[in-house]
Amino acid sequence: MIFYVFLISNRYNLMPYHSFEEYNMQITDDMKRRFEHIIKDLGEDISREGLQKTPERAAKAMQFLTQGYEQNAEEILKSAMFKETYDEMVIVKDIEVYSLCEHHMLPFFGKAHVAYIPNGHIVGLSKIPRVIDVFARRLQVQERLTEQILECLDNTLKPQGVAVVIEASHMCMMMRGVQKQSSVTTTSGFKGAFKNIETRTEFLKLISERLS
Repeated sequence: MIFYVFLISNRYNLMPYHSFEEYNMQITDDMKRRFEHIIKDLGEDISREGLQKTPERAAKAMQFLTQGYEQNAEEILKSAMFKETYDEMVIVKDIEVYSLCEHHMLPFFGKAHVAYIPNGHIVGLSKIPRVIDVFARRLQVQERLTEQILECLDNTLKPQGVAVVIEASHMCMMMRGVQKQSSVTTTSGFKGAFKNIETRTEFLKLISERLS
């Protein structure tokens, strides 16, 4: 792995901004050549100014968008688990989700809502969005993504119950095929206490409400 460092000039006498990105150079070079062939096959001129660096950018973008394969969601949760006696519902809602559909490699995006009822342990709230990102940054289908988040939280936290709802729009339906721009797909998963209709109803009501 090699670090690339990009420096934006101090034009306005502000502190310089450094951005660090890490890529496997062998994979980047291989993917770059493949993207060059794809762009040529589409009928474009790979030598024109706007496309000269596109194959490399695309190679790096794909590695970033699929970095979840190299991350361990359970370890992320375990790094911030704390013993607590709190045993009521914990909800993190409206979590932004971005992923790639495995059928066409086009984006799908939306929001995830996650709840759990602790059973002796709570988890740092920022870890729940991180877990979602681990599974979202892979080639996915929304149904599997929902299930993987649910199973990870259930297996690691061992709570009284877990609930996951994802609402997403799919570019493979919006830009191609049926071309329905207003469609939204909703998937859900429930374990433990959320199998109880009253608990599930409370969760669904809370994620649909907006706080004043």
